[in-house]
This record gives sequence, structure tokens and C-alpha cells, in this order.
Amino acid sequence: MIDWGSLARAIHVLSVVVWIGGVSLVTTALLPALKQKPPEDWIRDFNEIERRFAPQAKVAVLLVLLSGLYMLYAYSLWNRFVDARFWWMHLMVAVWLIFAVLLFIVEPLTIRNTIREQQPNEASRRLLARIIWMHRLLLTLSLIAIFAAVGGSYGLF
Repeated sequence: MIDWGSLARAIHVLSVVVWIGGVSLVTTALLPALKQKPPEDWIRDFNEIERRFAPQAKVAVLLVLLSGLYMLYAYSLWNRFVDARFWWMHLMVAVWLIFAVLLFIVEPLTIRNTIREQQPNEASRRLLARIIWMHRLLLTLSLIAIFAAVGGSYGLF
């Protein structure tokens, strides 16, 4: 018989690895490499990276949500949200919510169009710098949330 809770946990962890691992690659390797390119090239390359990574990230973020909700239900963990000792669960939800809003609302409605319409000039360099800064902040929050969730799950806090 399948242990659905264990399956949900495995899907959850795998999805977080794909999602945040991808964010890490984009943040620490791909975006900094774009800074070395002329604006017309980085805009084209950014669009190609986004076109490939955004769908993967969206699927992973949705799987994190569904598996997380299932684990809350299956293990009756809802009460942890009213107990301050489980602050790390709030952090996980906050990071998920920030990414969900960015991926499903902000990115398609504003960022994608801003970059596609961007003229290759000094303003486009400032835009890339803001994108890199935002990615670094989100990656840092994500890594803190992962550390806190694993540590909290195993009694570190």
C-alpha cells in the first residue's frame, strides 16, 4: 500500500530542489554572465532563459503547494500555524507566496513585457542590475527558509 504522506513529502522536497536549485543557477551563474553582454544580447538571452525556466518553476511551485497542503491535511499540522515555535512554517509559506505572486502575476503582467519592450541602453543595464538584486534577495530568503524548515522539522528550533 502506498504511504501517501511519504509520497507527498518526496514530491515536496523534489519540487523545492528543482525550483530553488533553478533559482540558484539563474541567480549565481546565468544572470551575472548576462552583465558582460551588450544590452541587445542580454535582453535576448534573458528572454530565452525565462522562456525555458519559468514553466519549470511554475510546475514546481504548484507541486510544492499541493504536496504541502496534503501534508498539512494528512498529518493534521494546521495547528502549527498558531504556535510561535513553528515560525519556520510561516516563513516557508511567505517565501512560497512571494514566488507565486511573482511567477503567476507580476512576471507575466509586467516584467516580461518590460524586458521585451526594453530598448538596449543604459536604462536596460539598470534594469538588469535590479533583476539580479531581486533574484539575490529571493534566493537568500529561500535558502533561509529551507534551512529553517529542515532544522525546525528535526527539532533544531
